[in-house]
Amino acid sequence: GVGTGSYTSPDSSGLDSIKSIAISNAIVETARWTLYQVGIQNIGTEIPGEFKLYQNYPNPFNPVTNINFDVPKSGLVQIRVYDILGKEVDILANEVLQPGRYKASFDASKLASGIYFYRINASNFSDIKRMIVVK
Repeated sequence: GVGTGSYTSPDSSGLDSIKSIAISNAIVETARWTLYQVGIQNIGTEIPGEFKLYQNYPNPFNPVTNINFDVPKSGLVQIRVYDILGKEVDILANEVLQPGRYKASFDASKLASGIYFYRINASNFSDIKRMIVVK
């Protein structure tokens, strides 16, 4: 808290602002959460033999496309999207994933029409593919 008899916590509006509340009695707080992989879905139970990044589909697309990839061993997986000039415009994955086949959805509704690239980095594997946004 910000002082004796106060409690400080991020609010629940999603804006990550801080709320301070003056209190006079003891507060017992129990954390409750559920893990959701937003935008990334495990699409198979088999363990692939190698890392692989597939071509997105549909391509060209407006505004959402799917990107499938294989992860043969646990580790940090990063998938980033870049514009034609090499500027990073989105991060689709930046987390430790277990072995499996995955699908990431990419929503380009805030981007202009054009050519974009998506790149995977995982373990010692890296690959890049091209996709086209048409509005």
